[in-house]
Amino acid sequence: MSDKRINVEEVRGRIILEEFCVRNVHTTDFPGNYPGYDDTWDMQTFQKVPTMAIEKVFIYNNTSIIQDEVLAQRLGLIPIKADPFLFEYRSTDKAFPEEEVSEINTIQLCLKIKCNKNPQASKDSSDPQELYLNNKVFSRDIKWIPIGNQADVFVDSSIGPVHDDILIALLRPGQELDIIMHCVKGIGKDHAKFSPVATASYRLLPEITLLDTVKGEKAERLKRCFSQGVIELEDVNGSKVAKVVNSRLDSCSREILRHDDLKDVVKLGRVRDHFIFFVESTGVLPPNVLVTEAIKVLMAKCQRFLNELDSTDIE
Repeated sequence: MSDKRINVEEVRGRIILEEFCVRNVHTTDFPGNYPGYDDTWDMQTFQKVPTMAIEKVFIYNNTSIIQDEVLAQRLGLIPIKADPFLFEYRSTDKAFPEEEVSEINTIQLCLKIKCNKNPQASKDSSDPQELYLNNKVFSRDIKWIPIGNQADVFVDSSIGPVHDDILIALLRPGQELDIIMHCVKGIGKDHAKFSPVATASYRLLPEITLLDTVKGEKAERLKRCFSQGVIELEDVNGSKVAKVVNSRLDSCSREILRHDDLKDVVKLGRVRDHFIFFVESTGVLPPNVLVTEAIKVLMAKCQRFLNELDSTDIE
């Protein structure tokens, strides 16, 4: 392979981190840009992640200090554990605004709780946890009310809040909540409560290349310049020699460039087409399912766009 081909491969596939700049950050991987490379787009190499969330809140009694609208919003943001693929979307047809609630499109939950004094509490106690019963309302107090044949269909499933320790309200003796909730199927584009993802981020795969053998004290310093686990030392003929073990763990710090005797023996880069995604689920669906379904949604959107292009008459 010629040096020219090596340079082309670097420009095409690597972002290079240097002491005072970052090279190759522009987009160049479009079809026909490099002779000998097939960069055509193929939809077959890739393929709305819905969830269930509280949509309707019917408050029959709320004597807490929390206003009804605030309480309804807090309830709506509680992640609900239920397989969305076993339910259908509620109709959005304005001609039928009150579609009948059924076992195939709605999950019904209830929250009925009242705070009372604890007769067993010590007279000298000032702790509300001891003085009162049900003074804190948690998500675990929300109960599922099966509709139709849901009790049989979901006999092996535990429908309800994903987390049981979400604080909803504080009560004092005599205060109570009596609420019915309807969960429906939706997507994050409609409202944040339907989003199954808590946080999501990505980064490019780091690439660290040693251009020369580094050993002894220099190898020790080289190891300390990177995140733990990136560089390890191996014994070669009684001498410690630096070796790149796992560049994926690197935080892409350029600490190495502060050492004049080390910066020229290491090349720092990132692989342009290798993305490392971090997806944190709210608990409604596992992260691997979220990523798979998100890819399906992206493919469907791309296909719709291509279909629109094919169906458009260009004069």
